[in-house]
Amino acid sequence: MLGTELAEPKLTDAAREANYTNEGGLDRTICFLTNITGLWLLQECRRIWQEAGISRSWQEMAALAESAPPLRFLVNPNDPAFATPGDMPKRIRDACRKSGQGEIPDDAALLRCILDSLALFFKIRMDELSSLTDTPYELLHIVGGGCQNRLLMQLTADALNLPVVAGPAEATAIGNLLAQAIGAGQLSSLATARELVKRSFDVETYRPSPTADRSAINHALARVRSMVKKG
Repeated sequence: MLGTELAEPKLTDAAREANYTNEGGLDRTICFLTNITGLWLLQECRRIWQEAGISRSWQEMAALAESAPPLRFLVNPNDPAFATPGDMPKRIRDACRKSGQGEIPDDAALLRCILDSLALFFKIRMDELSSLTDTPYELLHIVGGGCQNRLLMQLTADALNLPVVAGPAEATAIGNLLAQAIGAGQLSSLATARELVKRSFDVETYRPSPTADRSAINHALARVRSMVKKG
C-alpha cells in the first residue's frame, strides 16, 4: 500500500479514478491509500525457481540483480498479467519481448528488471499521491519485509530523488500491538506509541546517490509511465 495520513477524507473524482481509498485510522485520522505491487514478482520468481531445483536466498537474488546492467529491461509491475500465481519469470520475459525490448539474457537481468521497474513505479505513484493531496513530499517511509532489500531501497531513493526511510520490517505486528496497548490504556496516545517505535527499532535512511544517472532514470521513467498508461 502507498499512501499518507490525512485529517479529512479525500473524496474527489481524481482520487476515485486513481483507485485511492479512505480508511479510518487511529485517533480519527484517515489513511488515504492505494494498493501497489510490492515484492510479489520476486516472490513468485523465487517460488518457480525453487520448484525447478534452484534455491536462492533473498540476498543472493539481490546480488544477482546488482550485477546486471541497470534500466535495460522494464515492465509495468501493476500489469494484470502479473497479478496471479504462475510462471513469473516467463511472464516477465514475454512482456519484455512483446514490448520490443528483446530477450532477457539471464536471471540477473530479469531480477534487475523487477527491481528497476518497482522503483520507477513507486516514483510514478508518489507523484500521483503528491498531486492528489497537493503536497510536495520530502521523503518516502517504507515499512514491512520489503524494506530489507537494500538494493530496492537505494534504487527507490534514486528514482524519487528523495530520501527513503526503511523500517521497521515487522510493522504490521508492531502496529497491532501498539493499537491494543492504546486500547488497554497502557499507552496514552498515538503520538506516544509512535515515539516508542522510534526508540525501540532501528531504521535506515537511503539518500539519492550523487552518481545516479538522472538522464537515464528520467528516460526509463518515461518508458514505465507509457506502460502504465496503456494499462
